[in-house]
Amino acid sequence: MKVYHGITHFKQLPFAVVTSGTFDGVHIGHQKILSRLKEVSQFYQGESVVLTFWPHPRLVISPDSQDLKLLSTIDEKIEMLAKLQVDHLLIIPFTKEFSQLTSEEFINQILVDKIGTKCLVIGHDHRFGRNREGSFEHLQANASQYGFEVEEIPRQDIEAIGVSSTRIRHALLEGNVHISTEYLGRAYSLKGLVVKGNQLGRTIGYPTANIRIPEPYKLIPADGVYAVRVQHQDQWYQGMLNIGVRPTVNGTTRTIEANLFEFDKEIYDQELIVYFVERLRPEQKFAGLEALKVQLAQDKADAIQILTS
Repeated sequence: MKVYHGITHFKQLPFAVVTSGTFDGVHIGHQKILSRLKEVSQFYQGESVVLTFWPHPRLVISPDSQDLKLLSTIDEKIEMLAKLQVDHLLIIPFTKEFSQLTSEEFINQILVDKIGTKCLVIGHDHRFGRNREGSFEHLQANASQYGFEVEEIPRQDIEAIGVSSTRIRHALLEGNVHISTEYLGRAYSLKGLVVKGNQLGRTIGYPTANIRIPEPYKLIPADGVYAVRVQHQDQWYQGMLNIGVRPTVNGTTRTIEANLFEFDKEIYDQELIVYFVERLRPEQKFAGLEALKVQLAQDKADAIQILTS
């Protein structure tokens, strides 16, 4: 997959089959659109193009959306689209100036002049252009003028899946990782660097890797203890992970700490990827460290049962 950060280096294609959208999470609804994109491009012996935007448009045009948390970073989105065998990924820097393009300007300047679109595949109720004024109906009515065909994934196909990025965000914020896994078609993940914590876990037999997520917009699931699978330098480990403020030791800062089973390496400043399998329980305050230690033993047993079943 060829990746373009901006339109400058993109050369117009002889037969571009295009879809556009934010594709946050690249969930199973998005995958349905991308599967159809691939089918159409293969039928016409053309090349598939995904047109997306970064940062997320809502972060730019809606001041009240600054608390919006996203399912995927731009690097994660690139990786997922590459796995789906997209030919070209064009990432348009989304700015206030770009948001002022009318639907006509977007179609003519970007889709037609820059990309060379011959077929546009879009999801149901997809909107584009300033104030989201562009629609499938407009595209369909003016397809001959623009010189490309347009295909919309039917309403029933999308509604049958019943999935959206918003629904996945809500599920994760409630700790419902079963739902997020079903809707994403894979386990939700966090990628971050291991940083030094207070090393309290070592004193009770459960050393943890304190994980810092560099992107402030990345969605962190609900506080609690989770069974997880962890990737470190192409090796996989089972583990349990706590998200929260650690009330038993009067913590005040929200942290993400993973206890990897059968693992005793020093990995400060190294990268971990955590995959959420199941939430074991909400975060709790215990009477003391001994009570916490007893609960952690139970958490580990529960996690191992889940991860090996």
